Amino acid sequence: MESLDAERRIPLPAGPQAPEPANGAPPTWRDALRELSPAYFGLVMATGIVSLASDMMGHTRIAQALFVLNIVQYVALWAAYLLRMWQFPRRFFGDMTDHAKGPGYFTLVAATCILASQFILLHDDVSIGLAMWVLAVALWFALTYTIFMAFTVKAEKPPLDRSISGAWLLAVVSTQALAVSSALLAARIGQPFRLELNLVALSMWLWGGMLYIWMMSLIFYRYTFFPFSPGDLSPPYWINMGAMAISTLAGSLLILNAPQAPYLVSLMPFLKGFTVLYWATGTWWIPMLIGLGIWRYAVRRFPLRYDPLYWGAIFPLGMYAACTWQMNRAMGFDFLGFLPPVFLFIALAGWLLAFSAMIRRLLRLAGAKAGR
Repeated sequence: MESLDAERRIPLPAGPQAPEPANGAPPTWRDALRELSPAYFGLVMATGIVSLASDMMGHTRIAQALFVLNIVQYVALWAAYLLRMWQFPRRFFGDMTDHAKGPGYFTLVAATCILASQFILLHDDVSIGLAMWVLAVALWFALTYTIFMAFTVKAEKPPLDRSISGAWLLAVVSTQALAVSSALLAARIGQPFRLELNLVALSMWLWGGMLYIWMMSLIFYRYTFFPFSPGDLSPPYWINMGAMAISTLAGSLLILNAPQAPYLVSLMPFLKGFTVLYWATGTWWIPMLIGLGIWRYAVRRFPLRYDPLYWGAIFPLGMYAACTWQMNRAMGFDFLGFLPPVFLFIALAGWLLAFSAMIRRLLRLAGAKAGR
């Protein structure tokens, strides 16, 4: 029987994620649409957090420029995802139930939350922020229970070393992104919803921490007891740190929101202790990930070329800058004040390199289409 993919022949644009054809010809837009990475909303996540961190540290023009760009990217990626779902439904939904690719869809939740946070903080627009928060909640429920139920009931499952990676922690990041946006809304919305939003933020913060423990146990087991090649060390392993960084940010916002909710005041020692625990865990990962990166690129000579998964490495760097700045504000760790500007500079540099490579890839696709 001919598949649904084969029935639809309309050439439509896509994101720049397609393998090179065997004959060496550049990929077409249709190829790129078919192979569009489920994790491509990492572009919005990375751009959004670099924008927010820039605003925290007084770089208003950079923050606003990236905010406008992020709105365009968010809309464009939604269009690409919907087109892919229409043109290649089996590939689109097949990726959702794939152990290696499925967690990438959680970038859609996190990106929606981060853009909502940008509207709240950079544009002072609580109404759009609230609307995007509602969308993020709906996406979180739909993806969380669809993906993990599918993984549970699948008759055939891949071995652990070929399925789990740092990308699984995007489920944690999406949960903590909901905690962050909930806390930001709670600080700006009065009763009768302020207490409820703070409780949602607290619950998501706690659940995200528990989910990290479950998943990191499996990831660390895969790290240490299975063979590890340079190709296995994909950029999403930086989310090992990024998941803890966004957990730190959510905890810091809950501490700042404590005067609004009596139950947060009673939990203050717990909130502060776990916020520092998350920050310390994220900090521990940084030298480890740098060392593994040196081994991958310098020792084993793995080729460095554009991949949308690199946005999953830039996001944690920007988030570490933002979370450390916010933790300093919430807990008075002024002696850590040198860290946020350093990591913001690294995140900005990485963002510029990845964005330039993405534009070159897009232009190459456009040239291939024009030459046909």
